[in-house]
Amino acid sequence: MALKVELKPGERIIIGDSVITNDNQRTRLFIEGKAPILREKDILTPATADTPAKRVYLAVQLMYLSDDVEKIQEDYFTLVNDIIRAAPSTIPYVTVISNSILKGSFYKALKEARKLIEYERTLIGHVQAGSAGLSESEPDSGIAEGVGGEPSHEGRSPAAVDQG
Repeated sequence: MALKVELKPGERIIIGDSVITNDNQRTRLFIEGKAPILREKDILTPATADTPAKRVYLAVQLMYLSDDVEKIQEDYFTLVNDIIRAAPSTIPYVTVISNSILKGSFYKALKEARKLIEYERTLIGHVQAGSAGLSESEPDSGIAEGVGGEPSHEGRSPAAVDQG
Protein backbone atom coordinates (compact mmCIF):
# COMPACT_ATOMS: atom_id res chain seq x y z
CA MET A 1 0.00 0.00 0.00
CA ALA A 2 1.38 3.41 -0.95
CA LEU A 3 1.97 6.22 1.51
CA LYS A 4 -0.07 9.30 0.59
CA VAL A 5 1.67 12.61 1.34
CA GLU A 6 0.20 16.03 0.68
CA LEU A 7 2.69 18.88 0.42
CA LYS A 8 1.88 22.54 0.89
CA PRO A 9 3.33 25.07 -1.54
CA GLY A 10 7.08 25.32 -0.93
CA GLU A 11 7.09 22.44 1.59
CA ARG A 12 10.04 20.05 1.56
CA ILE A 13 10.25 16.33 2.17
CA ILE A 14 13.16 13.93 2.45
CA ILE A 15 12.80 10.66 0.59
CA GLY A 16 15.84 8.43 0.97
CA ASP A 17 18.84 10.71 0.60
CA SER A 18 17.01 13.26 -1.58
CA VAL A 19 15.34 16.50 -0.54
CA ILE A 20 12.26 17.28 -2.62
CA THR A 21 10.77 20.79 -2.60
CA ASN A 22 7.21 21.35 -3.72
CA ASP A 23 6.44 24.10 -6.23
CA ASN A 24 3.88 26.83 -5.62
CA GLN A 25 0.74 24.68 -5.42
CA ARG A 26 -0.52 21.91 -3.18
CA THR A 27 0.66 18.47 -4.33
CA ARG A 28 -0.32 14.92 -3.46
CA LEU A 29 2.29 12.17 -3.76
CA PHE A 30 1.82 8.43 -3.48
CA ILE A 31 5.07 6.80 -2.38
CA GLU A 32 5.77 3.09 -2.56
CA GLY A 33 8.91 1.39 -1.32
CA LYS A 34 11.04 1.26 1.78
CA ALA A 35 13.02 4.50 1.56
CA PRO A 36 13.03 6.62 4.73
CA ILE A 37 10.61 9.54 4.45
CA LEU A 38 10.51 12.68 6.60
CA ARG A 39 8.27 15.69 6.18
CA GLU A 40 9.77 19.11 6.73
CA LYS A 41 7.90 19.58 10.01
CA ASP A 42 9.58 16.45 11.41
CA ILE A 43 13.12 17.39 10.39
CA LEU A 44 15.58 18.82 12.88
CA THR A 45 18.88 20.36 11.85
CA PRO A 46 21.98 20.75 14.02
CA ALA A 47 21.04 24.44 14.38
CA THR A 48 17.51 23.66 15.62
CA ALA A 49 18.59 20.81 17.92
CA ASP A 50 19.17 23.26 20.77
CA THR A 51 18.23 21.09 23.78
CA PRO A 52 19.44 17.68 25.00
CA ALA A 53 16.19 15.94 23.95
CA LYS A 54 16.30 17.55 20.51
CA ARG A 55 19.89 16.37 20.08
CA VAL A 56 18.72 12.83 20.91
CA TYR A 57 15.96 13.23 18.28
CA LEU A 58 18.54 14.48 15.75
CA ALA A 59 20.73 11.43 16.37
CA VAL A 60 17.73 9.11 15.86
CA GLN A 61 16.77 11.04 12.73
CA LEU A 62 20.28 10.60 11.34
CA MET A 63 20.15 6.87 12.07
CA TYR A 64 16.78 6.65 10.30
CA LEU A 65 18.15 8.38 7.21
CA SER A 66 21.63 6.82 7.20
CA ASP A 67 23.14 3.63 5.89
CA ASP A 68 25.92 3.81 8.53
CA VAL A 69 23.93 3.48 11.75
CA GLU A 70 26.78 2.20 13.94
CA LYS A 71 28.75 5.45 13.79
CA ILE A 72 25.72 7.50 14.82
CA GLN A 73 24.75 5.04 17.57
CA GLU A 74 27.92 5.90 19.50
CA ASP A 75 26.93 9.57 19.54
CA TYR A 76 23.36 8.63 20.41
CA PHE A 77 24.39 6.62 23.48
CA THR A 78 26.67 9.45 24.65
CA LEU A 79 23.75 11.89 24.36
CA VAL A 80 21.40 9.47 26.12
CA ASN A 81 23.81 8.97 29.01
CA ASP A 82 24.15 12.74 29.39
CA ILE A 83 20.39 13.34 29.44
CA ILE A 84 19.82 10.51 31.93
CA ARG A 85 22.50 11.88 34.26
CA ALA A 86 20.97 15.35 34.09
CA ALA A 87 17.36 14.17 34.29
CA PRO A 88 16.91 10.61 35.60
CA SER A 89 13.15 10.94 35.11
CA THR A 90 13.77 10.63 31.35
CA ILE A 91 14.79 6.96 31.70
CA PRO A 92 11.37 5.54 30.66
CA TYR A 93 11.38 7.66 27.47
CA VAL A 94 14.99 6.81 26.63
CA THR A 95 14.35 3.11 27.25
CA VAL A 96 11.52 2.98 24.71
CA ILE A 97 13.58 4.94 22.15
CA SER A 98 16.63 2.71 22.65
CA ASN A 99 14.60 -0.50 22.41
CA SER A 100 13.08 0.71 19.14
CA ILE A 101 16.55 1.47 17.78
CA LEU A 102 17.88 -1.93 18.81
CA LYS A 103 14.95 -3.54 16.95
CA GLY A 104 15.71 -1.45 13.85
CA SER A 105 12.43 0.47 14.18
CA PHE A 106 13.91 3.92 13.61
CA TYR A 107 10.68 5.65 12.62
CA LYS A 108 9.04 4.42 15.83
CA ALA A 109 12.11 5.65 17.73
CA LEU A 110 11.62 9.08 16.13
CA LYS A 111 8.00 9.18 17.29
CA GLU A 112 9.10 8.25 20.80
CA ALA A 113 11.85 10.88 20.72
CA ARG A 114 9.12 13.48 20.05
CA LYS A 115 7.57 12.43 23.38
CA LEU A 116 10.95 12.97 25.06
CA ILE A 117 11.08 16.50 23.61
CA GLU A 118 7.59 17.21 24.98
CA TYR A 119 8.57 15.85 28.39
CA GLU A 120 11.71 18.00 28.39
CA ARG A 121 9.56 21.04 27.51
CA THR A 122 7.34 20.25 30.51
CA LEU A 123 10.35 19.97 32.83
CA ILE A 124 11.79 23.26 31.61
CA GLY A 125 8.37 24.89 32.02
CA HIS A 126 8.21 23.78 35.66
CA VAL A 127 11.66 25.18 36.37
CA GLN A 128 10.94 28.45 34.58
CA ALA A 129 7.66 28.85 36.45
CA GLY A 130 9.59 28.50 39.69
CA SER A 131 7.23 25.91 41.09
CA ALA A 132 9.19 22.88 39.92
CA GLY A 133 6.24 20.83 41.17
CA LEU A 134 7.81 20.33 44.59
CA SER A 135 5.87 19.43 47.68
CA GLU A 136 6.64 21.46 50.80
CA SER A 137 6.49 18.27 52.85
CA GLU A 138 9.42 16.71 50.99
CA PRO A 139 12.61 17.14 52.93
CA ASP A 140 15.69 17.69 50.84
CA SER A 141 13.65 19.03 47.91
CA GLY A 142 15.03 22.55 47.65
CA ILE A 143 15.75 23.67 44.12
CA ALA A 144 18.93 25.53 44.99
CA GLU A 145 20.34 22.48 46.72
CA GLY A 146 22.04 20.20 44.26
CA VAL A 147 22.71 22.91 41.68
CA GLY A 148 26.22 22.24 40.49
CA GLY A 149 26.40 19.09 42.61
CA GLU A 150 25.55 15.48 41.96
CA PRO A 151 22.11 15.54 40.34
CA SER A 152 20.78 12.10 41.21
CA HIS A 153 19.61 11.94 44.83
CA GLU A 154 16.89 9.55 45.87
CA GLY A 155 13.78 11.18 47.28
CA ARG A 156 13.92 14.30 45.14
CA SER A 157 11.26 15.12 42.63
CA PRO A 158 12.33 14.84 38.97
CA ALA A 159 11.98 18.60 38.46
CA ALA A 160 14.51 19.36 41.20
CA VAL A 161 17.02 16.96 39.69
CA ASP A 162 16.34 18.01 36.10
CA GLN A 163 16.86 21.71 36.52
CA GLY A 164 20.66 21.55 36.83
